[in-house]
Amino acid sequence: MKKVVVTGGAGFVGANLTRLLLAKGYEVTVFDSFERGLRSYMDGLDVKIVVGDLRDPGAVAGAFAGQDAVLHLAASGNVIDSITNPELNFQVNVMGTLNALIAARDANIQRFVFSSTGGALMGNTPPPVNERSVPRPISPYGASKLACEGYCSAFAEAYGLHTVIFRFANVYGPYSAHKQGVFNKYLLSIDNGQDITVYGDSVRDFIYVEDLVEGLVMGVEKDIAPADFFHLSNNTGVRIEDLAHEMIALRGRNDVRIIKADRRRGEVSENFAENTKARDLLGFVPQVTLQNGLRHTVEWFDANTPLWKQA
Repeated sequence: MKKVVVTGGAGFVGANLTRLLLAKGYEVTVFDSFERGLRSYMDGLDVKIVVGDLRDPGAVAGAFAGQDAVLHLAASGNVIDSITNPELNFQVNVMGTLNALIAARDANIQRFVFSSTGGALMGNTPPPVNERSVPRPISPYGASKLACEGYCSAFAEAYGLHTVIFRFANVYGPYSAHKQGVFNKYLLSIDNGQDITVYGDSVRDFIYVEDLVEGLVMGVEKDIAPADFFHLSNNTGVRIEDLAHEMIALRGRNDVRIIKADRRRGEVSENFAENTKARDLLGFVPQVTLQNGLRHTVEWFDANTPLWKQA
């Protein structure tokens, strides 16, 4: 399989995944609406870019024609936004994924790799979670990903489409200037000398993006049963407050205070996942520690200040 399409390829994970695929010799088509992703992330890359929306079945079908594999990353991925506008979240995530599955089926795609989530999908299921844990989403975003997993399983059985599902831990790293996640918010606050707000006593599993995309490529290259699913995680829970302290120390800004606030509705209080199945069946072993990953990420942000300030 040498011709692959990456939906959301101009986004955070997509920009890193596209670079890895090119390095491995794949022909890459990036399908993106550019509502969130940045065109500058594609600068200098030998890729075909198709501008389109997942909610447009014709655009999706056109992008998938003649491809060998699909890595489906595009989504409306913010928990808080999904609570504010669950209808939009459903249209982009569930209907958009259904459009992608139909297009993949009709184009005889050999492998369809779906990007799911660990935390929002599992909700407040006691950690560590694994592939035997029962999903209990507590946000529309988590519910949308669970629905998409169901459709991936159904299309494998009903139509013979070879789907693979990966549940992500919390991803951080380069090419995330446009994101609204905790890393960006904390770094901006620290550099501006502003206090950091930590909501609840939250615990998350953080994975460096370069480790994650190595796992995603395994979804194309490894011998995997149809509709099988895996957690791509670091196997370790990190308190958000400890992350804030790490970032403050990294910036040397001891004047920045951490302010505690109540957990926000729809956000998981504590979640981290085992990666045992991915390790044993795929050989997935994350290589980057949180300390090194944070340092690499801050270095990228410092080298790309204009992108960050525009985000």
